[in-house]
Amino acid sequence: MAALGARGLRVAGTVRVPGDKSISHRALMLAALAPGWSRVTGLLDSADVRSTAECLRRLGADVPEVGPAMTIGGGTLRAPTDDLDCGNSGTSARLLAGVAAAQPFAARFTGDASLSRRPMRRVAAPLAAMGAAVSFERDDGRLPMRVDGGALGDVEWTGETASAQVKSAILLAGVLSGVQVTVREPHRSRDHTERMLAARGVDVYVHDTAVHLPAGQRLAVADTAVPGDPSSAAFFAALAALAADGVLALPDVCLNPTRTGFFVTLTDMGAHLPVDDGRREGGEDVGMLLAHAGRPLRGVTVDAAEVPAMVDELPLLACVAACAAGDTTVSGAAELRVKESDRIAAVVAGLRAVGADADERPDGFVVHGRGPRPLRGHVVTHGDHRLAMAFGVLGALPGNAITVDDPDCVAVSYPHFWADLARATAGA
Repeated sequence: MAALGARGLRVAGTVRVPGDKSISHRALMLAALAPGWSRVTGLLDSADVRSTAECLRRLGADVPEVGPAMTIGGGTLRAPTDDLDCGNSGTSARLLAGVAAAQPFAARFTGDASLSRRPMRRVAAPLAAMGAAVSFERDDGRLPMRVDGGALGDVEWTGETASAQVKSAILLAGVLSGVQVTVREPHRSRDHTERMLAARGVDVYVHDTAVHLPAGQRLAVADTAVPGDPSSAAFFAALAALAADGVLALPDVCLNPTRTGFFVTLTDMGAHLPVDDGRREGGEDVGMLLAHAGRPLRGVTVDAAEVPAMVDELPLLACVAACAAGDTTVSGAAELRVKESDRIAAVVAGLRAVGADADERPDGFVVHGRGPRPLRGHVVTHGDHRLAMAFGVLGALPGNAITVDDPDCVAVSYPHFWADLARATAGA
């Protein structure tokens, strides 16, 4: 057994993280859109996914209560009699806007205070270019948003930023309307929608950062087994990387290359993350991550091309970087400013609050790592689940004394995070 370092943390056991949030949203939507019955297993039961399920019910889909195994009846949708309340979920709002754009009725989208601060013009513009009428009640292009759907036309759209949500909205609008669409991005974003459409009989062509959907496509029913969320697994890979001894097994994690940027970067920092039981399921790469402890970590540089594959994990990277040797620099990540919180400002403020050294940049941050020294303080999360969990990992290290203001906000993506964290560190 390796000698324990200054932090003295041992990790051990198996953590089966919840189902992937991105795939869970899409599995519900595609099951509700394809004519017939589809079975979804392993779905993430979280606040965001429940928002998608409720919106689909209001659109007339036969969606039962969210659970580990669901049978969903899809086909023709109907005009909602109530607002489509997306809660905190940007995925629900943006992807369902694409669905609504292809329907012969109007839908009004609302959300909570956090979601109502996030930009929606980026999805409204391409849908309007296809022929939908999209309007806002506020001048800033935020929710509430009304989508009047109808007959759509072909579109070639070039996005200013890489956004899987915007790309997916266009693809869904295209396949439901039977029109031809092409979406180009500056960098490749996550491709779950493309893979899941292909699994349902839709021809989707990908070339570099462009996606092409020919006209005349139709969705077929298909069952979905949702793999573990790599964004959730990232917290435990980071925990092990910061520990002095032990191994954490993370089974059945989605290892789609557009989602594994954090694991690649953590390995570049010095961590050991081999994959066991690698396989392909439902068009997705899946496997068991074995996260080893006991290796020194060093700072790294992350640029714009690397950001899309790890955008949700960048606050966690900042927290890991505080315990590494040397500087970690992230650039090309301005998208973090319009997530559930301004994640650049919030993570830098959080690190400073606990005694770490970090600086904001307009499109990223620099963390000046000082190795395994004690960190203590209180972190304001702004209700952002990713921030709460990232600082929760730091707080689990012996010698640190870190509290977060809103631990319950993890329910958005990982309701049982704190219990899993306690089990993984039981040997500390």
